[in-house]
Order: sequence, then C-alpha cells, then structure tokens
Amino acid sequence: MKKTDFKKKIVLGILFVFPLLVYLFFASGKNNFAKLPVLTAGLTEISELDSLTSIKFKGKITILGYWGGSLEEKQAEALNLNEKIYKRFYEFDDFQFVFLVNEEFSEEVDKLKKNLKEGVGTDLSKWNFVSVSKETIQNHFESLETPLNLSQEGSTPFVFIIDKNGSLRGRNDDEDQGTLFGFDARSVAQINKKMIDDVKVILAEYRLALKIYNIEREK
Repeated sequence: MKKTDFKKKIVLGILFVFPLLVYLFFASGKNNFAKLPVLTAGLTEISELDSLTSIKFKGKITILGYWGGSLEEKQAEALNLNEKIYKRFYEFDDFQFVFLVNEEFSEEVDKLKKNLKEGVGTDLSKWNFVSVSKETIQNHFESLETPLNLSQEGSTPFVFIIDKNGSLRGRNDDEDQGTLFGFDARSVAQINKKMIDDVKVILAEYRLALKIYNIEREK
C-alpha cells in the first residue's frame, strides 16, 4: 500500500470517527445514543400560514411555540427558554425559535424582545414571531396530534422540537409520561433535565449525517 493511500485512509477514518464521538457525547441522558423519534410528520409550513413571511421549517431545527394570548403573560416562559435553550444553541446556523402569536397582540412582540434583550443581552435575531389569526393557531396546533390543549386565548406553555423536514420530534419512552410531545417552558427542571438533552441529540444527528455525506462524496 502506498504511503499516501495509507495517510488518506487515516484521515478519512478520523473524519468519520470524530463526529461519531461527538454525537455519542451529545446524546447523553435518557435518549442515549439514539435519534429522537418522529411523533408527527409533515406539519404545515409556516410560509403557508403567512404568505409574507420568509420563515420556514424546512432546513431548520425549530423550537415551536403557540402564544395566542397576551405576551405579557409569557415573560417568565420566554426568559426560561432564552436563558436555558436559546443562549446555548442560537449560534448554530440551522437553529431557530418560532412562535405563532395572535395578530391582535402583535404589537406586544417588540416589547417582549426588548425585555429579553435587556435581561440577558442576547442576540435575538433567531427569535421569530409569526402573527396569524387565533383560528390558524388552533388549526396548526391540532396538526401536531398531541393530547395537549390550547387555552381559550390560544396559548400553551409547551414548546416543541420540529426537525428540518417539518416533523415533530419527541420521546416515545419517557420515564414520566411515556410519550413526551413537548416541554413545559414554565418548568426550569424539565428544560434542564430533558429539553436541553433532546436539542443536543437532534443537533448531533444532523451534524453526523452531514459529516458522513461529505466523506462519501470524497471517496
């Protein structure tokens, strides 16, 4: 075997093994070394809800929320998510937050973002708010096919992980709930114990897939 061929195989081996090790490291906790299962496939794209927005699920890992009522009541949930999830992952290019808000309360979005920025000083460019009707919020929420319900105002404290294909990801073997569709943003404990772990798992899944794809192209 030529020396150059041997070196090439060593390099390719490192390129393959390293992302695998990163994946195993990230995929700690309850979902050890596993992908997050798809719980509901093929959600309606954001651009189909609002033709004026460029925001979409495709190609992005999305934390999705439904805040149909007054955003004044969402300050604590927003702070929890910003501090525990957004600040940790927002520098990934394919990561975003998306919240469907009632168009009647759209003027409260800027105030909420101002309060978040003043509180922790984070770049909020990936906090996305899409203003739609209360009926649209309800219909899109129901398409998740979860046992959860919106409030009369069209809100829920639960947020959801949506993959790059627009599918809901979660756990189907959760030790507390059996199937875990979403995460309660009021609960710092649940965010710390489960949500952070699951976001790491899905980020690692896509990065491993990209590494393998690039290696295959180089062969």
